[in-house]
Amino acid sequence: MLTDLESKLNGKLFFDKLHRTIYATDASVYRAIPFGVAYPANLEDIKLLVTFCNGNNLPIIPRTAGTSLAGQCVGEGLVVDVSKFFTKILAVDEKQKTVTVEPGVIRDELNLYLKPYGFFFGPNTSTSNRCMIGGMTGNNSSGTTSIKYGVTRDKVLEIEAVLSDGSEAVFKSLSAEEFQQKLGLKTLEGDIYRKIYDELSAEGIKEQIHENFPKPEIHRRNTGYAVDELLKLQPFSSNGGQFNMCKLIAGSEGTLVFITKLKLQLDAPMPEKAVMIAAHYKSVSDCCGSVYEVMQHDLFTCEMMDKVILDCTKNNKSQLPNRFFIEGDPQAILMLELRDDDKNKLEEKTAALLKTLDNSLSYAHPLLYGAEIDQALELRKAGLGLLGNIVGDKKAVACIEDTAVNIEDLSAYITEFSAIMEKYKQNAVYYAHAGAGELHLRPILDLKKSEDIQLFRQITTDVAHLVKKYGGSMSGEHGDGRVRAEFVELMIGEGNYQLLKRIKKAFDPNNIFNPGKIVDAAPMDTSLRYEADREEPEVETLIDFSDSLGILRAAEKCNGSGDCRKTHLSNGVMCPSYHATKNEKDTTRARANALREYLTTSTKQNKFNSKELKEVFDLCISCKACGSECPSNVDVATLKAEFLYQYYKDNPPSLRDKAFAFNTRLNKLGSSFSLLANSKFSSVLLKNMLNIAPERTLPEIKSFNFNKHIQNTKNKIVKNNKVILYIDEFTNYLDADVGKDAIDLLTALGYNVSLFYGESGRTFISKGFLKQAKKLANENIAKLKVLIGKDCPVIGIEPSAILSFRDEYLRLADNEPDAKKVVLNSFIIEEFLSEEIKRGNITADLFTEEAKTIKYHAHCHQKSQSNTKVTFDVLNLPKNYSVTMINSGCCGMAGSFGYEKEHYNVSMQIGELRLFPAVRNADPDTIIVANGTSCRHQIKDGTKREAIHPVTLLKNALKDA
Repeated sequence: MLTDLESKLNGKLFFDKLHRTIYATDASVYRAIPFGVAYPANLEDIKLLVTFCNGNNLPIIPRTAGTSLAGQCVGEGLVVDVSKFFTKILAVDEKQKTVTVEPGVIRDELNLYLKPYGFFFGPNTSTSNRCMIGGMTGNNSSGTTSIKYGVTRDKVLEIEAVLSDGSEAVFKSLSAEEFQQKLGLKTLEGDIYRKIYDELSAEGIKEQIHENFPKPEIHRRNTGYAVDELLKLQPFSSNGGQFNMCKLIAGSEGTLVFITKLKLQLDAPMPEKAVMIAAHYKSVSDCCGSVYEVMQHDLFTCEMMDKVILDCTKNNKSQLPNRFFIEGDPQAILMLELRDDDKNKLEEKTAALLKTLDNSLSYAHPLLYGAEIDQALELRKAGLGLLGNIVGDKKAVACIEDTAVNIEDLSAYITEFSAIMEKYKQNAVYYAHAGAGELHLRPILDLKKSEDIQLFRQITTDVAHLVKKYGGSMSGEHGDGRVRAEFVELMIGEGNYQLLKRIKKAFDPNNIFNPGKIVDAAPMDTSLRYEADREEPEVETLIDFSDSLGILRAAEKCNGSGDCRKTHLSNGVMCPSYHATKNEKDTTRARANALREYLTTSTKQNKFNSKELKEVFDLCISCKACGSECPSNVDVATLKAEFLYQYYKDNPPSLRDKAFAFNTRLNKLGSSFSLLANSKFSSVLLKNMLNIAPERTLPEIKSFNFNKHIQNTKNKIVKNNKVILYIDEFTNYLDADVGKDAIDLLTALGYNVSLFYGESGRTFISKGFLKQAKKLANENIAKLKVLIGKDCPVIGIEPSAILSFRDEYLRLADNEPDAKKVVLNSFIIEEFLSEEIKRGNITADLFTEEAKTIKYHAHCHQKSQSNTKVTFDVLNLPKNYSVTMINSGCCGMAGSFGYEKEHYNVSMQIGELRLFPAVRNADPDTIIVANGTSCRHQIKDGTKREAIHPVTLLKNALKDA
């Protein structure tokens, strides 16, 4: 049956185990294996899929980015993912200030597109760099800007959709005459309008809804279907606006129609001048007590973070720089943003707000401007994913994280909420859109244990009753989904709940659209991600995962927030293969979820022996970006290395895998016969033997006597600062010229240079030959520990080699104290030079004053485990050098990956996203600089431009060069 359906689709249909596994979860605590996953290519595909499911009584689960926290896109039906093909921005109407989009358009990318028009789409979630308009509409998302710009429901003007019978409908504002015409239709669409009219015209229904629905002052409310919004419109309110079914569809979580196109109302850009005041508090109670007073000011943002989230950021590499504004050890911070186009007016607003804060319990309130505001907001945005950093099985659980009350009730509500938390001995996480009265409050529970699952229910139930007491909404923006749908009847009353069921029946008679969400929900404590009280699998590994309590829990750190689904149009590197393919299978999330699933459920003796795991890890290029950019620090590169090692136990590696893993031995041999090794004959032979892409050029193997060269430069020493230059396997045999330049540069700058030769093990790690990598790690550590120290560091030229000392060696080494000593004294050469510049040991007068323009591409491992600013600072040392960092992501080569025939196209696609165009668009006189050997090779193959290492640039810039 599915095979027949597949043959009729223009898009793709998967019903294999891997795709069903990776679509079994979202960012919630739920898990349900779907029977298939579809990527529709066009409207006809969606109509076909809906008709098929309707005819066979099969559930259909609409999905975009899959970042829902309440389980909205988890189900046992057919998952229909529109994120791959329904991504077009169709039209902008500048006069009406509207945009028409498909549901798979990413919110931030929409605003990037709209910027030249002078408009933007206001609702702004913490997931805005990957969440999509379809999902935002389904959840009625809002985010940090809602106090100024409203929620998604306020912005949706028109929706084109496929109804449950496969027919098409357009929902928009209707005049009285048009409304009557809809009532006369002899179609499913007509049935829907008639049902809505009959139900909302019934005697007493307005009073019933108004008495039981959340207070109208709460603009962030998603409890059930928004029938209260329809009552504000004609014909149900004589003074209301035109009837628009979009008010009901927004927030309906894909349970009523399948959205295919949307028209959105846009806003003028926010005022350019801005200041953010970060008000610090000694308690959450003090913080919440200030919200009503500060909201009397003209705020654009009023957000809260508590100590638990702030402490999570201490261990996240990418978030550490964003903590700059934190003073002391606050229990909570309110982030208050003011804006105005007039500088004087902004200063007046700031002074007024500071006066209010001076009379509050805020103990510090630093002012942030410009990029500092972006850094603070990024810290807050990362909060959701950072909660996954809690080591072990206890996690901050989404169940009561979306409650909203009137801000006048906020302080009293928090007091009673805190009492509930104390009753259950909970130290909850407070993460809030405080200005909207919405608090993301999360209990910390171990949902692998039945007693905590009971707490999961008890806490949610008690909080639901508390929210009801204050006339609040159990869901402000995250939706009811699986976790809160059970409580909809409690929140709005039995009569209103039955009304919602009848409306659902009218739209979807056979209950195919996302069943079990909003109405007729299963109990909230069923279909959870983990089996309760299971015997926890014991998985032995060669790599040390003890910091995560084992490899399984390292994979379980992924909470599904989907940061890895941002595209190349966002900042950062993660995840290059997803950027190229746009397939969920190629995300960090999919790899972690698949590994978790197979380590948990596989009955094989070797749980890693899985062709599905081999497939999901295949396009991971081990760029290491996820290790720093994923808020939960899910390091898939390390997971992949262990997987390959374990997989090879039952599936011997190929000749090519061995050749790349033992590449250093082959290069050493080739260096003795370089003419033969570099000949065209050898190139063709190797490509054919090892299945290397014929389009790819092979690096030239070189032979150079570094010891002899350094002896010839010793007489140039003028100082006694000692450094150990690491001649790694790449420098030794492929980039000898760069090694020579490094020696010349360092000696010219007055350093006493000694050499350390050693294979880093990078090729072994990337190919899963971990025993060989471990042996090298132990050997190098044993040799280096007696050579290095605070006054004699080891510095490396190739980032992927020297940074293995700081990363994998800690997980491979037998002697941890010695390994840590090496970690503390190992640096990429730019890190060392940058620090020396700061100390005044290297000055600009040693270098040319000639003007040059430089564009720099940084190695992925540097971006993940070091920072790119050190290279930027070093390259800017010559007085008239103008340096630009290329926002390039990954180059796509990734060691052996780009050579492999089946990976070549993806490798080049990655390069074409950002790096290649930037290099091609550079002036011919611009110098291209890249510190990675693979990066330079990729740039040459992809653009025909030569890139040089930073040390070569600096060596050539020396006045006496």
